Amino acid sequence: MAGQIVDAVVIGRNEGARLATCLDSLAGRVRRLIYVDSGSSDGSPDLARARGAEVVALDMTRPFTAARARNAGLARLAEGLPPDFVQFVDGDCEVQPGWIAAALETMQDLPAAVVVCGRRRERFPGASVYNRLCDREWDTPIGQATACGGDALMRYPALAAVGGYDPTLIAGEEPDLCLRLRRAGGEVWRIAADMTLHDAAILRFGQWWRRTRRAGHAFAEGAFRHGAGPERHWVAETRRALIWGAGLPLAAILLALIHPAFLLLLLAWPLQWLRLTPRMGAEAAFFTVLGKLPEAQGALGFHLNRFLGRRRGLIEYK
Repeated sequence: MAGQIVDAVVIGRNEGARLATCLDSLAGRVRRLIYVDSGSSDGSPDLARARGAEVVALDMTRPFTAARARNAGLARLAEGLPPDFVQFVDGDCEVQPGWIAAALETMQDLPAAVVVCGRRRERFPGASVYNRLCDREWDTPIGQATACGGDALMRYPALAAVGGYDPTLIAGEEPDLCLRLRRAGGEVWRIAADMTLHDAAILRFGQWWRRTRRAGHAFAEGAFRHGAGPERHWVAETRRALIWGAGLPLAAILLALIHPAFLLLLLAWPLQWLRLTPRMGAEAAFFTVLGKLPEAQGALGFHLNRFLGRRRGLIEYK
């Protein structure tokens, strides 16, 4: 799209060499490159400046969220001539060479599109089963979608019209934004183009558990905020997490007080694994079933904190 201005907002903390790779992958492809740093101690701000990025240092005395960091990048862009498009990238990702051109072509062909994303791939899928699961998770269907992830090209005017990201969300900020953009008449599209390489670096079970618990929190908060709408935003995901991850084990334990045979209810888990395996493969099916436990933990944690009037901090896994 000749004459169209594209800027980029990169967020990160202590990404080191991964940040250098990320910024280098955007060099020469965008007008302004904004790096928003959230309290790095590894010299990331200086590294970013050396690569031509404008650095925004977040005030870390305030609660941090990725949404708040992205909004800080948008605010910096608003100080000058705003762009037509903004490419959001996480600092542990490398943008692929043809991505921005492919996304802009889609924007030209689809005037209603306000968000375009592509295929995010895991850089080291063989490093752990958890990295492989991430790579599978990111392989979503091509075509019109309901949401994007942290990497996407967006129309700046549409973002400004809905107020950007919700800075209070500790997770699930992209689906929340996409829902509001779609309600405003925009469309979200995923195209068959490689977009970014991502280094998930999830090598331990505990990391996977925390990441999955964060997803459960996002499901519950998204359903609480928007579930009554026609989209039924994340209502089904929250229901599945609570039924399989909390309701089933609780029912089995309580009913076992009446008769031990009720513990056989727990066989529903391996039966569900067997049901899902032909479609998903044994590995992904196993972690899908197991994942309902941390998802339920995250969902229940959200509602408990809401009941107690507490604000939940980040659920970090890296």
